[in-house]
Amino acid sequence: MELGDDRKLRAIILDRIGEKGWITFAEYMRACLYEPGLGYYTSPGRKVGKAGDFYTSINVHRIFGRLIAREIIRMWEAMAAPAHFDIVEAGAGNGELCRDILDAIAGINPALYETLTYRLIEAEPSLEVIQRDLLACHGAKAAWSAPADLAEGRLSFSGCLLSNELIDSFPVHIVEMTGGGLREVYVTAGGDEFAETLGIPSTPELEERLRRLGIELLPGQRAEISLEAPLWLASVARAIVRGFVMTIDYGYTAAELYAPQRKNGTLLCYYRHRVEENPYIRVGRQDMTSHVDFTTLIGRGEELGLSTVWFGEQYRFLMGAGMLAEMIAFDAEASSEEERLKNRLTLKKLILPEGGMGDTFQVLIQAKGVDTPELLCMREWGKDL
Repeated sequence: MELGDDRKLRAIILDRIGEKGWITFAEYMRACLYEPGLGYYTSPGRKVGKAGDFYTSINVHRIFGRLIAREIIRMWEAMAAPAHFDIVEAGAGNGELCRDILDAIAGINPALYETLTYRLIEAEPSLEVIQRDLLACHGAKAAWSAPADLAEGRLSFSGCLLSNELIDSFPVHIVEMTGGGLREVYVTAGGDEFAETLGIPSTPELEERLRRLGIELLPGQRAEISLEAPLWLASVARAIVRGFVMTIDYGYTAAELYAPQRKNGTLLCYYRHRVEENPYIRVGRQDMTSHVDFTTLIGRGEELGLSTVWFGEQYRFLMGAGMLAEMIAFDAEASSEEERLKNRLTLKKLILPEGGMGDTFQVLIQAKGVDTPELLCMREWGKDL
């Protein structure tokens, strides 16, 4: 992927710093990722997969979408099989996960397939063309909305809202504990280059967040705080009349996320499948992420009327959803032992803790208006509820 040079976006950010003297890291990160037409996620170019900068579980194997589809089917059943069911995917990318889920539901549960609408929400406008082409086989099942439709309260639905590796890309504030108390990292400029300086936090919400979580950073320790994630969840809770929220992302509980061993926080950049720790280069051309604070999502969800149904590692979710049975089925379909071996090695990436995605990724399922649902992820592996 080549997104061109970063001079135009760099100049825009430098102008903003020139006007204010400094900007928060969250403002800088938002510009790098979401500046209209210039940000990493709002400009054309392949970001995900072999030709991009990183892989997601979707790119590993289509079994990922099939297992999510099985859980969505169970959600529909837990809601007493309503006559209409919406799946809303926030951060839908090129539509691969949508295709895999619709393919699976069409084959496993035609009754649900007939009732559903799958709505894709994506920040990059150019991806809609790719999505429409990829989903042509599903006719009118797909629909489209802009992120602003969700944020500004223009969506209302019953069903399941799904996000996969979305919240980790929300802009974050960076704080550092000093001898004088908590300080915030601000982005300044020296000529055409960016630099950092510490200052009084831009909002009392930052200290309040740590206080509510019971977190005390050590002197010199840095951490990221997302103020946007709870706001996004509030817009989700407002949009859902009845149903579920499924959040899949890499992250930890607050106690793990802000543990002393993470002295420099979790912020990382990705460029052509290489990890980069410097966020001030390739402006708008490299991905920028930080690990999700699931404790805050769970707590804020409870305040918003979203009960916590299940939370755990991705490998536990996938195994509960029936991964072993799916693997056996794929083995049976394979045309050679070489293909079977390739399948098994690929699928291990989804569940292995070391070198894979098994325990780095977490799955959080929340519900609104659905009492004591029995989902697949809640069962013991290989057993029915």
